[in-house]
Amino acid sequence: MDSVVDVPADVATELTQLGAAVDAVVPHKTDTNLLVGSWNLRGFAGVSRTWSATPDTKPQRDWRAVASIAEIISRWDVAAIQEVRRDVAALRFLMDSLGPHWRVLTSDVTEGDAGNGERLTFLYDTTRVQPSGLVGEIVLPTGLRRATATQFARSPYAASFTRGGVEFILTTVHIIWANVSERIPEIRAFASWMRDWADRRNDWNENLLVLGDFNIDRYGNPLYNAFVETGLFPPPELNKLPRTIFDDEKSAHFYDQIAWFTTNTHPVKSLLSGLEYTNHGGSFDFPRFVYPGMPPEKLSWRISDHYPLWVEFALAS
Repeated sequence: MDSVVDVPADVATELTQLGAAVDAVVPHKTDTNLLVGSWNLRGFAGVSRTWSATPDTKPQRDWRAVASIAEIISRWDVAAIQEVRRDVAALRFLMDSLGPHWRVLTSDVTEGDAGNGERLTFLYDTTRVQPSGLVGEIVLPTGLRRATATQFARSPYAASFTRGGVEFILTTVHIIWANVSERIPEIRAFASWMRDWADRRNDWNENLLVLGDFNIDRYGNPLYNAFVETGLFPPPELNKLPRTIFDDEKSAHFYDQIAWFTTNTHPVKSLLSGLEYTNHGGSFDFPRFVYPGMPPEKLSWRISDHYPLWVEFALAS
């Protein structure tokens, strides 16, 4: 936490209550599980050096907001974060809030208007996981560009980790926000790239997982079908969950996903090795506990417009 300030008593109480609420939803960390999360944090850039931003404070995201975000992320072993911007002041305070045993891996900013000044980021608890060496950004080769997208608006970012002797590779993405005809090629190109990577022999490709904001409008629509057509498996526990704090019964989205590959057979068989999905996955309804009563639009700039997603795996015994 920022060394020049102390957490006010009322904020400390709020954070304790928030942590208890998260613990009631997310499985506890054990010696035999792995908890992976994904969260699009809206415009995660600057932070105001105050615990109580006023309506006139800029930016609206304050220390209280970032500490609340940390309280949620701390329940996972590793998290993929989208929409981290060029300004990393909020990211640095988030790392301070998580504590000295947390580390960060982040890409550079994707330049150009389509990149929106964004970078893709992994946060991980070093008492639970360690990076295992692989890191990189995905760029489409010329042949695949002609068949699908010209290039990714924001370069997907991959990193490998290990837990309990089991290696896994996370690749996170933020698909371009545009009309459906522009989003489908990016989603299809990403899914095809990942499938080719998974199938290559003698490559560094153990336990590939994809996660992030895919800007999928509906379960089962052409965007969703483009995502799953190469065998990616989003667990059913995530299918009916709202993705944004603006969703309602008439406007449901499936922007954010966590998935991995299957054999494309029935019954579905996971291609994971040393990890077994526990059928536990979900989100966390943070508006009930953070700035309660704040209008969603304002809350989206303090915390996010997206709900966090998480899944749990069991380590092979």
